[in-house]
Amino acid sequence: MTPFRIGHGYDIHRIVPDRPLVLGGVTFDTAYGLAGHSDADVLTHAICDALLGAAGLPDIGHFFPNTEPAYKDIDSQVLLRRVANELRDRGYAIVNLDVSVIAEKPLLFGHIAEMKAALAQSTGLSSESIGLKATTNEGVGALGHGEAIAAHAVALIQKL
Repeated sequence: MTPFRIGHGYDIHRIVPDRPLVLGGVTFDTAYGLAGHSDADVLTHAICDALLGAAGLPDIGHFFPNTEPAYKDIDSQVLLRRVANELRDRGYAIVNLDVSVIAEKPLLFGHIAEMKAALAQSTGLSSESIGLKATTNEGVGALGHGEAIAAHAVALIQKL
């Protein structure tokens, strides 16, 4: 059996008014945010699912259910740190992450380094071990109409 395992995560949240927008642990200066029980950081949630999937574990909702009051408005970086610790406790090391955010707004280009730094701090990775890209949905569907933001993440972990 190979010591390396790959996981994929996907998440999507609707855009709503009058809520902070948090992506990759960074709060953006906008008049809108994402609907969700926690801080709704779609990018971080996709990473959590990718890591959990790579380890053959249930998804983020299993570990942090949206029916649990303790997770209401929780910082998703706290959840990511817990996921990273869960993997370490099971004998895995996170090797790298590759993430794509799909959003018509806001423009993410100027915030990539800051998001990578926040994610690196939560996972124990170096920023160089995190690939982070931003794209649009070219005006197609709910993502393209600016009604939601989504993220795909791929994680590589190694059994120690």
